[in-house]
Amino acid sequence: MMSRAEHILVTGGAGFIGSHLVERLLAEGKAVTVIDDLSTGSLDNLGGVVSNPHLRIIQAKVSECSELTEVVANSKSIYHLAAAVGVELVVKSPIRTIETNLRETEVILEAAGARGVPVLLASTSEVYGKSQQAVFSEEDDLLIGPPHLARWSYACSKLMDEFLAMAHARERRLPIIIARLFNTVGPRQTGRYGMVLPRFIAAARAGAPLRVFGDGQQTRCFCYVNDTVEALMRLARSTAAEGEVVNVGGEEEVTILELARRVVSLMNSSSPIELVPYEVALAPGFEDMRRRRPSIEKLWRLTGFRPSHRLDKIIGLIAGSQ
Repeated sequence: MMSRAEHILVTGGAGFIGSHLVERLLAEGKAVTVIDDLSTGSLDNLGGVVSNPHLRIIQAKVSECSELTEVVANSKSIYHLAAAVGVELVVKSPIRTIETNLRETEVILEAAGARGVPVLLASTSEVYGKSQQAVFSEEDDLLIGPPHLARWSYACSKLMDEFLAMAHARERRLPIIIARLFNTVGPRQTGRYGMVLPRFIAAARAGAPLRVFGDGQQTRCFCYVNDTVEALMRLARSTAAEGEVVNVGGEEEVTILELARRVVSLMNSSSPIELVPYEVALAPGFEDMRRRRPSIEKLWRLTGFRPSHRLDKIIGLIAGSQ
């Protein structure tokens, strides 16, 4: 039996971010149990550490894991990353999105609460909704779109995760930290569910058109996965972060049209860039967030860390890893 002092549970640990986190935890001498149903993750993501004797992989939904109580009881802390991800999945499968995000979080919080095991919950910048703020701060009001647009089901379900986690923190004194992630990118991220940067890089490599949705003037800030993992681990070690919501993301703001141009240029690609209306690319009535830039002053104050990878370097690292 792994001792509680060294054992970490990572739900969604076979996913893009989760697998990088698992590698880092193992490298620091932790014993790690991964629970993942592989619905969007892959065992290939853990190929570099699958033979590590301190890694255990349980292929199951959190809500259907028969060993969950025992695993949680022997865990020092939990990183809850399991979730439905990707805008295309959200638009096409809203029931799956809502049920996955709500049910799995409810179950992990109940199990953790029974033993008082600290939980770091990975949330998303999507919860800011249609807010018109130039820079998003954790204390801002949130503006979610109407329920007849499936696009907002992800934001709403993750926001309910946050409310539920905070309720456990208040009523049951469960140590909770919520990390709102802003566009984490890096090796192993797939464009299968609509993630923009891997889509662009794959298209540029193939000489295919880079499809930019809408007018391309919507802006995003991208955070390299190693920076995200560093932030998550520092937050998990910070007692001052308990009960807090903290943004995790880069600060270099870029339009999606400019992102496409940079990918084409940095990869010396001959790919054209095409503007595609949202109703053609995704769904009629699709609403996008025009800006998505985080304030990371709270992250800096609590951990002394801020993401440092610049966008051009990030593009080069991802292109070079494929």
